[in-house]
Amino acid sequence: MRFIASLIEKLQRHPKRIVFPEGTEPSVLQAARQFYALRLGAPIVLGNRARIQQVALEHQLSLDGIRVLDPAESDDLENFVVRYNRLRRAQGLQDAEAREAMLQPNYFAAMMLAMHHADGLVSGAAHTIASVLRPLFQIVGHAPGTKTVAGCAVLELENPRFGEEGVLFLADCAVIPEPTVEELAEIAVSTARLARHLLGTRPRVALLSFSTKGSAQHESVGRVQAATALARQKAREQQLEAAIDGELQVDAALMPELGRRKCPDLALPGPANVLIFPELNSGHIAARLLHHVARAELYGPVLLGLDRPAANVPRGSTAWDILGAAAIVGVQAIHYQVLYPGAGASLPGETRS
Repeated sequence: MRFIASLIEKLQRHPKRIVFPEGTEPSVLQAARQFYALRLGAPIVLGNRARIQQVALEHQLSLDGIRVLDPAESDDLENFVVRYNRLRRAQGLQDAEAREAMLQPNYFAAMMLAMHHADGLVSGAAHTIASVLRPLFQIVGHAPGTKTVAGCAVLELENPRFGEEGVLFLADCAVIPEPTVEELAEIAVSTARLARHLLGTRPRVALLSFSTKGSAQHESVGRVQAATALARQKAREQQLEAAIDGELQVDAALMPELGRRKCPDLALPGPANVLIFPELNSGHIAARLLHHVARAELYGPVLLGLDRPAANVPRGSTAWDILGAAAIVGVQAIHYQVLYPGAGASLPGETRS
């Protein structure tokens, strides 16, 4: 929890507005209450007002300091419907369908985020990742100069030997089932940039495989090798100082002494703090396995490559899980332009300059 505590301190100095679309979920209300109590900013919860009040009463939660917003009663609904209609007109969207979409909390929250009515978004405690991602893709979209959206799980382990004093960034754990070479490289650089932003240290990035430096031959190995070279090139072009190596087996990445036995010219000066998985299955399984078996705290996945900061938490997340994701998203929002220059410059339904 040292990692999240450090983010909480930063956010207390630069409070942000975080929207939680799942306002009728007890764990979400608890997280929103903690967000306010810790002076991290203004939590906004969406949903039927009467139902939210009932849930708060049943769980003895105060709504003081929490903005409760019912999309159906919002003064912004008509404007949001018009803007969403502009975005989706080419797909044949009808006015009634646009209104129906904007009455859904995840869509309304995505529009709030895109319109700068909120600084960050956290959802997923009661929804599938598809129902969280779809409105974000349609309304918020990609950050300028970015083609790939991915999910980065941030884990904090009890053993400080691994990662950065126990903190590991794992990607992609949420979005792309079988990334291309270009996508893998962009995921590696985006995750490294996030790690640098949150940790303040030089990222040590390992692109993982079942092979270390050609110890096995397979199409997937060649893909990781090519992605490693491209990630290094992208990092240089973006002036991102990061140590990037691959293809590496996970033990070689996490334990440099073993890694150097397998690969004397290992480019990582210490244990990797960023792990890039070759495809979604392995990333998702590893994150959940570490969370449940190794008792690691898991936050996110944080969504990389969007025009505005957001996170998708797993269904059934605790209040602490949700609060941790909100803290990460809030700290991202402080200097999101550093992560993605030009992000948030245009509004939905407007032509990006």
